[in-house]
Amino acid sequence: MKPQGLILDIDGTVLRGSQAIPGAKETIVELRRQGCPIVFVTNALESPNEQADRLTSAGVAVTADEIITAPQVLKTYLMKHTPDATIYVISDPPLPEWLGMDFHISEDPHEIDAVVVSCDRNFNFHKLNTGFQALRCGARFLAVNTDATCPLPNGEIPDAGAVIGALEGCSRRKLDLVAGKPSPLIVKASLKRLKLSASECLVVGDSLEADISMGNRAGMLTALVLTGVTQRKDIPHAAVQSDCVLESIAEVPSLLGKDS
Repeated sequence: MKPQGLILDIDGTVLRGSQAIPGAKETIVELRRQGCPIVFVTNALESPNEQADRLTSAGVAVTADEIITAPQVLKTYLMKHTPDATIYVISDPPLPEWLGMDFHISEDPHEIDAVVVSCDRNFNFHKLNTGFQALRCGARFLAVNTDATCPLPNGEIPDAGAVIGALEGCSRRKLDLVAGKPSPLIVKASLKRLKLSASECLVVGDSLEADISMGNRAGMLTALVLTGVTQRKDIPHAAVQSDCVLESIAEVPSLLGKDS
């Protein structure tokens, strides 16, 4: 069955830093010409408006309504299930400030209902100990994403997985919830936006652990691109496998032209 809609990762798939990956602009234009609905799904912390500006500045015309971010999904979950929660956020900006608009933020372990974790390039012992003490007092352990690394133009840097690992190591606690890829929460939000079922969608991304795992678990077709964190040499021994492997997003239109 030929996919009717696309779920596209951004970093490592469409963009590398502030630049479009070769062929990405033309691919998005062609997909729109074909009438294929697209949603861009990212674990990054920037807002949909900021992500849309990044893409548009790189020549990939996108609106904020076409973007779903892991922080969005997490905030929606918290507002629905624990609207009065007191939280402690270990993360790069703008997540602490953004969540602070709707939730009380505290560093008192006895007040904290949930420790929220993402990538934090200023992670230190104070943050680790505050999160540790809160988890020992019974706070929930929530993550925006679990990515081990983040692709940048000159290589990779540690991502949320590093912070999660530190907290798991000392608290002996495992995460209670992940909002971003590969969580079913972000899948549900994506399918709702596309108005399609999982079996009608193709996921395209550069991460086996995040993008491809998400698609496989949901019953979607998956396409791995080799322009981000996963290299061809990683594939044979990986626990997660994709339905197909593409050199880049530039090959997606020809893939959609075939019946699967």
